Amino acid sequence: MSTLSTSSPEFFEAKYRGGADPWNFAADAYEQARYRTILQALSPARYHHAWEPGCSVAVLTQQLAAICDRVDACDFSTTAVQQAQERCAGLPGVHVHCASLTDEAPIADFDLIVLSEIGYYFTADEWQRQVSRIVGAMQPNATLLAAHWLGHSQDHIQGGDAVHEALLAQPGLQHEHAERHEQTNSGFRLDRFRKQAGTNA
Repeated sequence: MSTLSTSSPEFFEAKYRGGADPWNFAADAYEQARYRTILQALSPARYHHAWEPGCSVAVLTQQLAAICDRVDACDFSTTAVQQAQERCAGLPGVHVHCASLTDEAPIADFDLIVLSEIGYYFTADEWQRQVSRIVGAMQPNATLLAAHWLGHSQDHIQGGDAVHEALLAQPGLQHEHAERHEQTNSGFRLDRFRKQAGTNA
């Protein structure tokens, strides 16, 4: 029996068909604390247009709507997108569609990009390419926030620290804020960046 690649749409689709919220984003206390930390790290600013790739069932997306005029979110599991659209049906500023991080997106339109629990599904080289593409297309002074789990999973291609180190090494990003929340065998880190004016990464 073949094993699905953990970076493939088929892998994630199988996860969501096996359980409506396979990572328990909606109820897990750890996830709720992580979301609160993300919102606190973005406050008190308000954002015009946010992008959240890999939004899953849109638990964080729903909360981002409180600080953003518009949120565009995507996931490449059609089942996850259906749930996300249902969750955000009462939020006219939220738009969820089926796509991956690697699909073309009008990045220059966004003043906030949230990369949450997504980077470790890429190889180091592919993640570096994606980061360079995103940062190069960001508008000056736009914000990029990354938040990733620090535990170990057989589903992950690289660790959360490696994901963030690639961002820290990216020209054109000013590192504004860092948090590291350690827990037994896990925890998460958060880094917030601003695209420097007058740079072309």
